[in-house]
Amino acid sequence: MAVNEKETKLELEKFHDTKVWIEKEIIRIEKKCEEYEAKVSSLKKASGGTYSTELLLAQNVKAFAEKDLHKYSEGRTNPYFARIDFKEKLRDSESFYIGKFGLIDEVENEEVVIDWRAPLANLYYSGTFGPASYRAPIGEISGELLLKRKFQVKDGEIVNIFDEGVNELIVPASEDGEELVDEFLKLNLEENMSKKLKDVVTTIQQEQNDIIRAFKNKPIIIQGSAGSGKTTVALHRLAYLVYTYGDEMNNRNILVVAPNELFLDYISDILPNLGVSNVKQVTFENLCQEITKGKMKIITKDKKLSEIIESDDVERIKYITTSSKIKGTMTYKTILDRLIRILERENIEVEDIKIDGFTLYSARDIRRLYIKDLVKLPINKRKDEIQKYFKGKLKNRLEKFKEEIEHEYFFKIKDIKSKTELSEEQQRKEIIKTYDERDELINQLKPKAVKALNTFFKDWKTINPLEGYIRLFNDEEVFEKATDNCIPKKLAHYMISEFNDNLKKKVLDADDLAAVTYLDIVLNGLSTEEYIHTVIDEAQDYSFLQMVILKEISKNNSMTIVGDIGQGIYSYKGINTWESLISKVFEEEATYITLTQSYRSTVEIIEFANIVLEKQQLNVKPAMPILRHGMMPKVIEVEEASEIESIDSLVEEIHRLNKKTIAVVCKDFDKCRKLHKVLNKKSAFKWDLVGEEQDNMDVSNLIIPSYMTKGLEFDAVIVYDCDSLNYRDNDLDKKLLYVALTRALHIEYVLYKGELSPLLK
Repeated sequence: MAVNEKETKLELEKFHDTKVWIEKEIIRIEKKCEEYEAKVSSLKKASGGTYSTELLLAQNVKAFAEKDLHKYSEGRTNPYFARIDFKEKLRDSESFYIGKFGLIDEVENEEVVIDWRAPLANLYYSGTFGPASYRAPIGEISGELLLKRKFQVKDGEIVNIFDEGVNELIVPASEDGEELVDEFLKLNLEENMSKKLKDVVTTIQQEQNDIIRAFKNKPIIIQGSAGSGKTTVALHRLAYLVYTYGDEMNNRNILVVAPNELFLDYISDILPNLGVSNVKQVTFENLCQEITKGKMKIITKDKKLSEIIESDDVERIKYITTSSKIKGTMTYKTILDRLIRILERENIEVEDIKIDGFTLYSARDIRRLYIKDLVKLPINKRKDEIQKYFKGKLKNRLEKFKEEIEHEYFFKIKDIKSKTELSEEQQRKEIIKTYDERDELINQLKPKAVKALNTFFKDWKTINPLEGYIRLFNDEEVFEKATDNCIPKKLAHYMISEFNDNLKKKVLDADDLAAVTYLDIVLNGLSTEEYIHTVIDEAQDYSFLQMVILKEISKNNSMTIVGDIGQGIYSYKGINTWESLISKVFEEEATYITLTQSYRSTVEIIEFANIVLEKQQLNVKPAMPILRHGMMPKVIEVEEASEIESIDSLVEEIHRLNKKTIAVVCKDFDKCRKLHKVLNKKSAFKWDLVGEEQDNMDVSNLIIPSYMTKGLEFDAVIVYDCDSLNYRDNDLDKKLLYVALTRALHIEYVLYKGELSPLLK
């Protein structure tokens, strides 16, 4: 133990007593859950499906009890991880224990454990000794911070206790001379990698905490170097917002957009472990498919990148990347906006709605409503609103027509009565006939009007987003007007040809899917309410148009956007500077923050990877590692005949060092597939091939393409075939290699045949 014996004994007793109390609470809450389960069942039978206030109340109590049960069950082995002592002004000093969840003793009306997201807990993450304050709902609370204590817990027992300021060492830093190193943090970072990303509530650092607790209704863009914990921070921020804003965010649309299904599986445990449920976690492509209700197969960005990497056709690659780049620009958004105006103008060519010679609604009135009065509504929804408006006004319109008919027939009957040549009987019959004719006209007004309206709005078809987009590539005049001839002819011909070839195969490129989704949102609006908060990971790989779409579906621009320009492997279409995103998409209304401290890898691994990062010549700071040392990355030349034996030998070495998760990273999927085939025959170990459709990685030995490792981490990484032909001196290869080199926590090997890649020289 790192604190004195007396303090240690008291803390161990406190920890034990808290766990005993939690066990009693769990028994109490389980009993409550059982009681209300029975009560809900009974009330459901009694209500017979009708509304029941008592049933609703019982269901709510049961839901709260189940939520409490989850919290207390989570805390039974590790109820808290920290303690702070705080002396509020004019009050005695108090000790507060901080855990993943707040735990309350309802009998004593006392908060036994403070939730890490509570305002008071901010003192643990960002407070400094001496005068300190935190912002509570009632206002600023000032006082003095006396102690910050951390507990390392394993298997339900405290194994180490650290006091901040005491258990920190002053050691040489790489840039600024000397720095403090948190031994508690180092111990946590040295643990082996698990197969799912873990929460880090015990080790959140001040720079991360500031982001987590930042204001909700403004986009936050975080440039985080590899291993800086940007994904973890974004998800913890989401958990903090749900806790802080309570009813405003509970059971509302919350969105997490991730690069692929594999990554979604990797992060899937974090939010439930933090007590956050009902969060939509999805890839951008799947989100667009849901919005557009599309059913075509999608050519994903990963498939396209794989083709770019594997192809030797330089000219075709140039067309693929240039086309993709254009389709993601704000210029392409302008092209789509022009297309919408063209379709809108064509769609307004309407005629008067008439019945029996009466103009029910004039074309002029329809156009005024469509292009002026309701212009703020999505285009197709305007028609629904116009139809509702017309139906609402129909009664008054028909009354006016009725009056006109009655006026007309008053004079007709008067004329009949003035005809002296008719006998009285003839006049009577003629008048009755005229009255019947008048009444028939009046009686038919409503059904004819309803039919005329229904026919008009049925014929006045809504604009289909996909059909409109198909029109762009198949109507020469529309293409010329929409693009304003800003696309070179050869490239335009390629784009048209590529789109129509895909259409014949019933597939849609992800770039075209984004365009159709934008059209759908403008034409139809959103089918559900906006997302109350959106988290976007690996944001550097999104185009400007894709970011516009995500902005459109996020309420009040409440977004957490994280990425790393240094890992922008889709740079041909993605974001190369955050400044351009802030100006073009968010019109300067965004907060930009950088995270440069790396918590993932050892000093040796980070410094090795930074060799490649520096060659990218980007305007970003290189990753600064937490001072945790390990093995130097080994660069090993291998012969083709013995490379499998070399890989097996490295795996054995990794196992001797007690590390478990191993990834062999190849540049592309084709190389992965070939290596997997050979390893399956010759390796002493079992290997799993990670494909582009993979949605989990529940194995220890993986073979994975470089571009699919984004956001993932492993105990050990073997970078395969890192030779001068495979990783060349170009922008894409620099980024792919940097991504591959920054996945390892503890151990890294680089294998090559022939000549080593110039990127590592």
